[in-house]
Order: sequence, then C-alpha cells, then structure tokens
Amino acid sequence: MNLSLQSLPELSPAQARMLHLAAQGLLHPPRRKALRSDVTAAIERMRMLQIDSIHVVARSPYLVLFSRLGCYPKAWLDEALETGHIAECWAHEACFVPAADYPWHMAAGQLRDRHWAHKRARRMQREHGKALQALLRQLKQRGPLRAQDLATQGPRRSGWWQWTAEKSALEALFALGKVMVARRDRFQRVYDLTERVLERMLAVGNLPDRIDPDPDRLRMHFAADAIRALGIALPSWVGDYHRLGAAPPGLLQALVECGEVCSIHVRGWDQPALVHRDHAGLVRRIAEGRLRATHATLLSPFDPVVWDRTRVRELFGFDYTLECYTPAHKRRYGYFVLPFLCRGKLSGRVDAKAHREDGVFEVRALHVECERSFSDAQVHALVRSLEKMARWHATSRVVLGGNVPSRLRRRLQVVMDCVVA
Repeated sequence: MNLSLQSLPELSPAQARMLHLAAQGLLHPPRRKALRSDVTAAIERMRMLQIDSIHVVARSPYLVLFSRLGCYPKAWLDEALETGHIAECWAHEACFVPAADYPWHMAAGQLRDRHWAHKRARRMQREHGKALQALLRQLKQRGPLRAQDLATQGPRRSGWWQWTAEKSALEALFALGKVMVARRDRFQRVYDLTERVLERMLAVGNLPDRIDPDPDRLRMHFAADAIRALGIALPSWVGDYHRLGAAPPGLLQALVECGEVCSIHVRGWDQPALVHRDHAGLVRRIAEGRLRATHATLLSPFDPVVWDRTRVRELFGFDYTLECYTPAHKRRYGYFVLPFLCRGKLSGRVDAKAHREDGVFEVRALHVECERSFSDAQVHALVRSLEKMARWHATSRVVLGGNVPSRLRRRLQVVMDCVVA
C-alpha cells in the first residue's frame, strides 16, 4: 500500500520528537529487568551501535545500551559478539551491527570510497600487499589474534591512535573485509579470518541467503533502514545515519512510491518528513494522544539521538558538540558531556567521571538549558538518573564537583545524599 500525506495525521514538533524517541527505544523507561536478548534487540532497533573507547564514564556502546535497558551486565554485549548475534564493521563509523546486516555493510564498502578507513586500507593493499597476505597466513595457522600478539618492539606510527604496524595492517584487512572481529578481550579486538567468523554466524542462523549488490539497491536499503531507525526524518538527515552521503531525492521518492516510506506533515516544518511504513500505527497512537514521553536518562555523546549535530539541533533545539577532542581551554561544557533526556526533551548536560577504585561517581560540571524553568520534577528525574548510573558503575557515592551552579546544587542536595567536592 502506498502511504502518502493523506494517509497519516499531521504531527506537532513535540510529537515528532516522541516518534523519534519511540523508534530509538527511549520514549519509556524499561518495564522489566533486561534480558540477554534485549542487547541484540536494541541494536536491531537502532540498526547499529557506534564504538568508542573513551571510558571516563563507560565506553560508549555499553552506555548507549544502558540508556535503553537500564542496569544490565556489560558482558552481554561481548557475548553477543562472540556468539555471532552481532558483528563489527564500518557503518556510521566503527559499529556493532546485527549479524544479518553485515553482508549489506560489506557490499556498501563501494559506496564509502571517501571514508578514511577504506582509503587507507586500499593504499595499504597497494603498497604492502605481500605483508597483508603474510598476516592472513598467520591468522590461518595460529587462529584468532590480538594486535599485541603480533606486536614487535618497533616504534609506533604517528597519528591519533599511534597504532603499531601490525595493528594498522589488521585494521586494513578489517576494512577490506578479509578479517573480522571474533570477540573482544578487555575491549581489545581479537581478529580472525572472515570465513571462520561467518561460519559461526551461519550456525546461529543470522545471515541472509543473498543480497543485491547493485549500488542503487544498496542505497535504497540503507535509506529505508535509516528512516525506520530514526522514526521520522527530513530528507537531509537520511544520508548521515550510515555515512553514505546525501540520499538522492529520486531515491527517496522511489521509496515513497513503492510504499515502504510515507510522507508526513509536521507543523512548522518547511517540508514534509519521512516515516517508515512499520511506524504507521505508532504515528496514529502519538497523534491521538495515547502515548507520552516518560523516560529520563543520560545519553552517550555517541548515541544515535545526538551524534548528528544538525539533526539534534533541528529536532530538539539542542546545540551539542562533543568537546573531548577540543583543547581544554576552549571547552564550554566539559570533556565527555552526557546530554540529559527528560520526558521528550534534552534539558541538560552532565560532565561526569566514574572513579571506580574509589567508588565515586563525580559530576564535574552540570548545565541545564534554562535553570529558571528547570522544574522540581526534572531535578528529581536527574537525581534518579545519576544514582542509577552510579549503581550500574558500582560507584556508590555521587559527588558534585565545583562546576555545578550553586542554586542548582542546593536543589539537588534537597533530594539526594551527596558529598560536596
């Protein structure tokens, strides 16, 4: 069925935000304790889970899942990778993806020619092809290996990560699809030949029989996936989700014409938005006032809700930039700032650090969008979110640092037993 502007009701901007959060699994708090299967289900809902190793709070993929699942064992994500229910590849950036999507992402490598990882991998293949082949023979003979299992005493290369030559070679093979990540060992990648990892994924039935490698078909597949994951999307938002560049207007129109995607009006928006047909029922429930945003949680800077700075500004009116790569004297809000999501709005920023050995969860800085309108209900929701995250880290004390405004500090102290740093 071809769904059009006439098929679905008009939404307000607040309802559009609700649709986005519902699609992302952030409209309501979890109604029960998390199960192992919820980790894979959350990744399938988002279509990918971006990987980053910064762990002043928690490494981002674990934190993104916490925002949706609550207090779950981090080991469940590692187990999902090792058992073949998810895979690692280049997607938005380095990401975990549902196992069934891995062949699609490998085929889409041809569409990511300008991505640094693919350009670098092709250059290494041209210049060091024999060394890469020798490394593949080692993996075949020795089995899964970490980069440090191969490391020499030679100097590290220059660059952001200062990788060894062996790590650089393994990463090139990973981008080329010759090796995969078999598992993580203390978050370090353990590489193996692609065919051996795929065998394990096939054993649990998580791979499609075939995919269509045609570039236009690939673009349509990923555009539809992005719109489904976003819940609602302006055309300019679609391409960034999988880092495939702007989606051609004709491609999006083709999705509308075939009925996979429909157009919808949002009051005040200067152009129609796009909604996947799977969300048609959800749109109607939201338009009829049968759903409310009730979730309050802290988000990772690499959460899909906030990773596109233009989208989060247009959708939430929230101007957000990750500042950990900004020189300290130029930072406005802090090193690793967690946006505070409260009942459908992004209403604050928490610069936090987990001191695990001391059992302390430190709020180094706190900023709210508008202190005068920051209600008592929002204060209570923020306190509960901080305490819940602290418990998940096994850091029993929440400490307010010196960069918390005095009036807001007093309001927080009314509802929490905190230690003032």
